[in-house]
Amino acid sequence: MTNTRPDIIQSTSPTAASDAQSEWLAERLKWFESLRFGLFLHWGVYSQWGCIESWPLVEEDTWARPDDLACWAERGKDLARFRKDYFALNRTFNPTLFDPDAWAQAAEYAGMKYVAFTTKHHDGLCMFDTATTDYRITHPDCPFHSDPRANVARRVFDAFRQRDFGISCYFSKSDWHTSYYWRPGFPAHDRNPNYDTHANPERWEKFVRFVHAQIGELMSDYGHMDVLWLDGGQVRPPDQDIRMAEIAARARELQPGLIIADRTVGGAYENILTPEQEVPDEPLGFTWESCLTMGTSWSFKPNDTYKTTRSLIYLLIDVVSKGGNLLLNIGPQPDGLLPAEALSRLREIGDWMQVNSEAIHGTQPIAPYGEGNVRYTTKGGDVYAIVQADEGQDRPAAEVVLAGLPPTPGSEVMLLGRAAPLPWSATDGRATVALPADALPCEHAWTLRYRAG
Repeated sequence: MTNTRPDIIQSTSPTAASDAQSEWLAERLKWFESLRFGLFLHWGVYSQWGCIESWPLVEEDTWARPDDLACWAERGKDLARFRKDYFALNRTFNPTLFDPDAWAQAAEYAGMKYVAFTTKHHDGLCMFDTATTDYRITHPDCPFHSDPRANVARRVFDAFRQRDFGISCYFSKSDWHTSYYWRPGFPAHDRNPNYDTHANPERWEKFVRFVHAQIGELMSDYGHMDVLWLDGGQVRPPDQDIRMAEIAARARELQPGLIIADRTVGGAYENILTPEQEVPDEPLGFTWESCLTMGTSWSFKPNDTYKTTRSLIYLLIDVVSKGGNLLLNIGPQPDGLLPAEALSRLREIGDWMQVNSEAIHGTQPIAPYGEGNVRYTTKGGDVYAIVQADEGQDRPAAEVVLAGLPPTPGSEVMLLGRAAPLPWSATDGRATVALPADALPCEHAWTLRYRAG
């Protein structure tokens, strides 16, 4: 993931017919949609430099090496020196304060229901105990290797699984560390292999087997998996064919019911669409999750600017009202802690979710989805109208007008967090609901529950 991907391709076809018509996949996607809110964690050796994950390694991606990037300036803006030092970051990575139980506890309070963790980003550093490469956190080169928590991916997945979270396993198909992808001694100008894969089929085959082996380990040795979340969308036929059909078949043999997100590729193995740093203007009609950062960066960035609690809650409401999931990203610090400001946001989102979560979890979109500062969801015959405050206001207006989806005659209108129904009236097909003048049960947004015809 990255903040600026000029050539990103968003698929218009999430699955091929063979998968789209599968009853088991439909049921699994329905379950996934019910979660609605997840935590994305981008964590690796790059957190030590506060850079944009692996992307500064790519020569043509100059946007990832701004002039004010300290680790770039300190190396005289010399890419060869930068790459050499970057690929040695495993030798100094020692996150002694790593506590995945604390991460999971904070996410649970925030109302999150699943986690996506970066087992390997494009730089190739494995955050799991692989037999395929020495470039892993459990190798003796890494000072953290002797810690009982060194198999980080396992610890993260186990901690969240203990709290009944869904598990989404992020894995980069591309790998800029292995010689099977970026061949040593040859210039690597972009994010693709620096050799002709058709003219060098033996080398490419080694890479394919390398990827298959790593995914096989993750699907075999790390407990139940719900989603295999594959990044590196440039790795696709015809020039980078890693034989996805084989990967999917083997992964689902090991993990029955596995959802696959072969992002930006389309076809049979992009079961979920993953809009990045954006929210669609309207419902998409199939399963999707918007991947957005809590701050400005996917990875840890010192003194990052975080979105306000209100804006994050409004993002969640907007995404869910359109039938999507919000996968909200935090980059843990190099010491293993979540940034204090990120934890504060999770607590404040959680305070709101303690009152309003029933309008989020397990809900479906319902037309007209929203009007003005109101967003709609539905579940079990109930409609939820989530009222957002006007700009600069701490309270909603004294009266809320529901024109697009008014209550049925005789329906009670309840404000979540209060026991007594609210007074309301209907005129010309529009309902006007009077909100309490005294203390409200939460901040930022307020949910009305009622029946609509």
